[in-house]
Amino acid sequence: MAIKSFVLTIAILAVVTSISHASDPSPLQDFCVAVNDSMTTVFVNGKVCKDPKVVTADDFFKSGLNVPGNTSNPVGSAVTAVNVNNLPGLNTFGISLVRIDYAPYGLNPPHTHPRGTEVLTVHEGTLYVGFVLSNPGPNMKNKLFTKILHPGDVFVFPIGLIHFQFNVGKTNAVAFAGLSSQNPGVTTIANAVFGSDPPINNDVLAKAFQVDKKVVDYLQSQFWWDNN
Repeated sequence: MAIKSFVLTIAILAVVTSISHASDPSPLQDFCVAVNDSMTTVFVNGKVCKDPKVVTADDFFKSGLNVPGNTSNPVGSAVTAVNVNNLPGLNTFGISLVRIDYAPYGLNPPHTHPRGTEVLTVHEGTLYVGFVLSNPGPNMKNKLFTKILHPGDVFVFPIGLIHFQFNVGKTNAVAFAGLSSQNPGVTTIANAVFGSDPPINNDVLAKAFQVDKKVVDYLQSQFWWDNN
């Protein structure tokens, strides 16, 4: 009887455990609207598989990360991405890579990756980096984690959290980062809030940021540079 009870307990635990770990696969795009017309459909996560018989080594290869990005822009940085869109062999592997170039005092502005954690290492220069936690409890502020990084240092930005990198040196800086998605996505906070199309109602932003609507109007009139 004791053995039967033990076996039953194990069986129940196995079922409960399998249910608790079951979930839908994470999407690799912002949304996927259901449609009944098969002629207007696209594949979830964007890519179909190439016939293995015609795959070549070039499908897994990309050159060019030795070439510096153009940092002659208002934020003074450039992101060169290697993801499934320009390296097809990454499809389904859940990884991607970026090179980030920074002019002196250049900034990779506060942004998020909705679908990927980022691990960054500095190759040249000195960077001030950080990320902000999600909203805490009542009457508490979002906690900021920062660090000064030098060549060879590594820092992790958790998935979905706002983060940034700022070149605090007088010379150019270079960093490389790996991300835990073949298409991690990027939302640059200022661009999304003040540069959306159509623009967010200025009453909404004035109340959210506790500023005069003229300030919002000014910010919305600016050109918000995309360094990606």
